[in-house]
Parts: sequence; C-alpha cells; structure tokens
Amino acid sequence: MKYILLIYGDEHALTETEREQCCEESVELAQDIDSAGHYLAASPLEPTSSAASVRIRDGKRLVTDGPFAETREQLGGFFLIEAADLDEAIAIAARIPMARRGTVEVRPVRELSGLPESGTRVVSGKEKHVVSGKGKHAVSDKEKSDLRARR
Repeated sequence: MKYILLIYGDEHALTETEREQCCEESVELAQDIDSAGHYLAASPLEPTSSAASVRIRDGKRLVTDGPFAETREQLGGFFLIEAADLDEAIAIAARIPMARRGTVEVRPVRELSGLPESGTRVVSGKEKHVVSGKGKHAVSDKEKSDLRARR
C-alpha cells in the first residue's frame, strides 16, 4: 500500500546550516528506503511565501497569496512510500529528520484508476519527472549527485 508522509514544521525554526543538514539526512534516508524497496518520491517544498491558494466560489476563481490557513506548522515536504502496513509506514516516518522538530502525518494513499502513467515530461524547457506507483524518482541522478557533492 502507498503512504504519503507529510512533513510539517515551523519553516523559520531552522538555521541555514540546520536546513542543509536536514536535506542531507533526508537524501540519505531516501537512499536507504529506496534500497529497501519502499521509496516512490520525496521533495521539500518552497516556503509558504511562494504559495498561492485557489478556491472557486460562485463559479469565480479566488487566488490568495500563501497558504489558506494560518498555522504554527507549515507543510514543508513529503515522502511517498510503499509499505506493507501502517506500522511499517510509521516506522519509516519516525526516521524522517523533521520528525525530531515538527510533525510527520502518515496517510494511506487512495488508488484512483484512470490517472496518467508516470514518466518524464518537458515543462518550460526543463525535464520534470512525474511520479506514479511504478517507482519513478522525483529527483534525477544528476540532482542526487549534486547533493552528494555538496557534503
């Protein structure tokens, strides 16, 4: 079964050094769970200041800057994994570095037939990896290599 591990925390709580360390640990975790056959995708999110919220009311599109709800913790990233059951998904979630500073929500992913297959798409001149249940990685090998080289 697929699970999404939603990572929440105060986006202003980490220093730049702590953020870099968290990213390095997250990449290492992704490599570990990939080796164990659980990894489907993972990615941090840009700060909420770059977000937009969209609502449709009375047939009109309403767009506001930032997240819709004001909260102490913001959605900062995710892991999409394959796990045998909730207990296994929770065990993996407990290994996410931000679990020590924030909250990791573990949720089963509902399967929906008719969705497009995963693969590589070109968007605005850049290659983008689209993820489905077939184990496609959201981070390219070059990006992984660049992350390792920064250590």
